Amino acid sequence: MDLYTAINQRRTIRDFDDREVDKDIISRILEAGLKAPTNDHLRSWEFIVISDKEEKAKIVEQISKDISISRAAGIVKDWQMTDDYQIRMYMDGIPKQYSMLYHAGCIVLPFFKQSWPLLEPETLSSLNPFASIWLCIENILLAATAEGLGVSLRIPSKNELDYLRETVHYPEDYYMPCYLGIGYPAKDAAEISQKQIDINDRIHVNQW
Repeated sequence: MDLYTAINQRRTIRDFDDREVDKDIISRILEAGLKAPTNDHLRSWEFIVISDKEEKAKIVEQISKDISISRAAGIVKDWQMTDDYQIRMYMDGIPKQYSMLYHAGCIVLPFFKQSWPLLEPETLSSLNPFASIWLCIENILLAATAEGLGVSLRIPSKNELDYLRETVHYPEDYYMPCYLGIGYPAKDAAEISQKQIDINDRIHVNQW
């Protein structure tokens, strides 16, 4: 699969076949992540891969598994969403926050090294390690697509991060930006239409 095909086919998947992904495939995908640009040229990124069901259950223990459609609708209303595409995406995603990770073939926890507080940046450059890990994650998303796999993504809450530090014992000078669920899409996996944007409406020549 060429790059543009992977970019165009990539979609967030939240419904998975309940089967493992071969370790060699996961290694290939994560190696693609390591090819991403990095702010300090050191690629200070680490990954924890969890495929055992009992271990996956531990990882997602702090995530609510019983969010109803009506509660999701209430959240969307509270957040004052008005775009139909955005609403459909959140209505699909909010109730699946637990299942889209637990039922994936594996969960990948990515980490980046940063010795100063992430949420107290002194300058924009203070966020360089945070920006770099997202370049790594984008490579992972595209590599997974090229392998015929889907990926779900969740940003952890503070409570979840505190719990995970105690559970997987990652070092104090590392941060975890998200969970990644990687697996084979279910045959009936929901595929929510993306909002179509004409690039010509977003390109500004010489000035805004």
